[in-house]
Amino acid sequence: MYRRESDPWRMRTSDYEREKYIATIGLLPDRRIRSGLEVGCSIGVLTRLLAAHCENLLALDVDEVPLSRARQTCGECANVEFAKIVVPGEWPAGMFDLMVLSEILYFLDPHDIAATARRAEASATQDTVIILVNWLGRTDGPCDGDTAAELFIARSRPAFAVQNRLRTQNYRMDVLARG
Repeated sequence: MYRRESDPWRMRTSDYEREKYIATIGLLPDRRIRSGLEVGCSIGVLTRLLAAHCENLLALDVDEVPLSRARQTCGECANVEFAKIVVPGEWPAGMFDLMVLSEILYFLDPHDIAATARRAEASATQDTVIILVNWLGRTDGPCDGDTAAELFIARSRPAFAVQNRLRTQNYRMDVLARG
């Protein structure tokens, strides 16, 4: 998709995306984030916004084409690193006090969602907040957004509990913190 079109999801121009980004930033913890992880950064639009709240941010994607565009989008963000990593088979080293999985979980099957939750828990600090964002419309993935979120949340218990939840007609956001 990214080889055919530079912004196939209209992340730079869509009202849906803009609203979702504002809501995501609004759910961030009310403190400076030492080490953030964004799984599925795509072309870096949300990454750039997250970078303003993190001392260090690691942004992941599965393909070098969107990562290259993300590097351009975040060119002035010296606190952002990018890596080509396929979650959950691979996972970055380190501990993170913020993890954002925005519109990525429903691309995974239930087994991989559980594995992702285990990986997240293993790299969480005592202060970690996990933000899940899931589209509620029809997907071509193995799960719909609600199923993907509920699977991740169930696998995260008892280490994490839902602290906050936002639901619109188009997406849901779940904020998980240490239970």
